[in-house]
Amino acid sequence: MYRYFIQPQLDKINNSLIGYELLMKKYTTDGWRPPQHFSDIPAKIIAETLVATTKQLALKIGSVSVNLNRTQLMDSQIDEAIIRSQMQLRPVKLVVELTEEPGDEHWRTEQLLPMIENFTIRGMEVSLDDVGTGENQLAHIEPLIPYATEIKFALQDFTTSFQMSAMQQKVIFWRDLAAKHNLRFILEGIEDATDDATANQLKINLRQGYYYGKPHLLKLQPDDPD
Repeated sequence: MYRYFIQPQLDKINNSLIGYELLMKKYTTDGWRPPQHFSDIPAKIIAETLVATTKQLALKIGSVSVNLNRTQLMDSQIDEAIIRSQMQLRPVKLVVELTEEPGDEHWRTEQLLPMIENFTIRGMEVSLDDVGTGENQLAHIEPLIPYATEIKFALQDFTTSFQMSAMQQKVIFWRDLAAKHNLRFILEGIEDATDDATANQLKINLRQGYYYGKPHLLKLQPDDPD
């Protein structure tokens, strides 16, 4: 059984909720657990669960974000589900968070652009997720920047503490790049008051993390396990 969990995204300066990110988990003998790789989830499961979930979301917020890797982005079944979900969510905007996972290497950026353009024409937005990690360095994602509305930097992708100067410099680099291109910048992985204070010092408004709210299950059936 697969279900989406939702986690809030906040504008800390204005003390307002701006959206939710949908995070897929599988129910196992140890409870709900995220998959090792999202590419392990069959396209049919993603499509059906996404449509059923967005059908229930009648939230007065700005956006709902869903993660897709490059392989999933190019799957026609998932593509149809994304478009249908946006239709169900209106006027709430659907944001596709583009991630990188093993197995995506054969999809070139130029192959993604027609699909991304199709999404944006239909009123959806594209977020470049997990920047600064793995293949997601500037040279790799730069061709996608003109099509994006958002950049996300995930502190949890790194072993270095946010309190270290080197980590803060990484965050500042991507914060400033987003500002240069008039993109939203969301800092993900804020876990405590110290991280929160550091984000204040770096003048980062948009944030996500356990400190503001852990992901919680969005049930599709009354008997879905907690």
